[in-house]
Amino acid sequence: MKADLYLHDGLVVTEDGAFHGGVTVKDGKIAQILHGDLAVEAEETIELGGKALLPGLVDDHAHFNEPGRTEWEGFLTGSMSAAAGGVTTPLEMPLNATPPTIDRAQLLRKHELASTQCVVDYAFWGGLVHDNLKEIDALHAEGVIGFKSFMSDAGTDFPRVDDDLLYAGLRKVKQLGNIIGLHAENDSIVSYAARQLREAGRVDRDAWLESRPPEGELEAIRRALYWAAAADARLHIVHISIADGVRAIAEARRSGTRATAETCPHYLCLDRDAFVRLGPVAKCAPPIRPRAEVEQLWKCLLDGMVDTVASDHSPCPVADKERGNDNIWEAWGGVTGIQTMLPAILTEGVHKRGLTLPHLVRLMSANPARIFGVYPKKGALLPGSDADMVIVDLDEEWTLSADQMFSKHKHCPYVGMHFKGQVERTIVRGTTVYQDGEILVKPGFGKLVRRLAA
Repeated sequence: MKADLYLHDGLVVTEDGAFHGGVTVKDGKIAQILHGDLAVEAEETIELGGKALLPGLVDDHAHFNEPGRTEWEGFLTGSMSAAAGGVTTPLEMPLNATPPTIDRAQLLRKHELASTQCVVDYAFWGGLVHDNLKEIDALHAEGVIGFKSFMSDAGTDFPRVDDDLLYAGLRKVKQLGNIIGLHAENDSIVSYAARQLREAGRVDRDAWLESRPPEGELEAIRRALYWAAAADARLHIVHISIADGVRAIAEARRSGTRATAETCPHYLCLDRDAFVRLGPVAKCAPPIRPRAEVEQLWKCLLDGMVDTVASDHSPCPVADKERGNDNIWEAWGGVTGIQTMLPAILTEGVHKRGLTLPHLVRLMSANPARIFGVYPKKGALLPGSDADMVIVDLDEEWTLSADQMFSKHKHCPYVGMHFKGQVERTIVRGTTVYQDGEILVKPGFGKLVRRLAA
């Protein structure tokens, strides 16, 4: 049978290995994985010339801020940024939309908005907050891939949960076969430290780091693991910034706790010195850590203790960052990073530290797809999977400039950074959506993806 598309003469990378070969596509699905230089009849052939062919990335942590904060990003520019970064399926968070996605009505509103704007496929998180436990069944029935919750104040209209609701939520998601994604920082520690520093007149950048100590993150992770074990429920700790947090999850998992660990490029590529230099553009929570901590986090990742690397793409208008230039407390906390996620990990991981490409695929495609119930439809190069792929020139060296960014606001901590490894083309369901700096499909090409399995 004649293929619709043949990607020929590439370095095909799966989670299990890398080899010279190609991929054929029929009706938007992967038809064959081919080893070697084979002749195949196809309507269209893309000559890869030895470049890497990876499954499209599944970014399990992205904020597009719509509805309510569309001026911050929105589904159109957010999904365009994803496409340019090789992300074919962003899993979009319930905040910082206003109102947040904590009931069925708000989720259906998001479905409506995204369906006319996204240029890549997408899935949605629901939220677990202090008073919406009764909404969880309906959100799950609509296919959300997980439920996001905070142990510390989110600083938005998304209230944190105390231990009682966290435990109740974990028990509920176990019944449904779903998962909770948790921001783990001890609210009492964070609130007290921030109050003391602000009362002392501290407005410098180090004050932000001191207000969210690693001890507060670690205690919250351990406490959440206790409740996950008690409920025998699945728990995903998001954006971990400390190696001890990853180690705590690995230890708990050895004793049977069903927990997974996520970290982000900004915790792997930036350090305290960079934060002090860059300022508000790199402000996030948990905060950027000192260099020694960064290297320990890398060690955990290379040792296989980290499950996913996600962008935690959380943009805002430039003014909301700049107002913190002289007073770090005034800046919005969040990093713009979905477009740069893959180049950052190729540069700092593959080229500098020996991260293998199959390991990268596990972290950024296969594992997030499995954890959030969209595998093997997404996150895999397998016959029958959606033909979502990214072509990467591993050797291309380049420097990010603001005008290359598709995000609505052209600021991020990686502007001016030198990368090795560049996304050349992103393919969704067999169609090229991004190539060489241009989006090639119309808004609304992307399709909703629902949780497929427990």
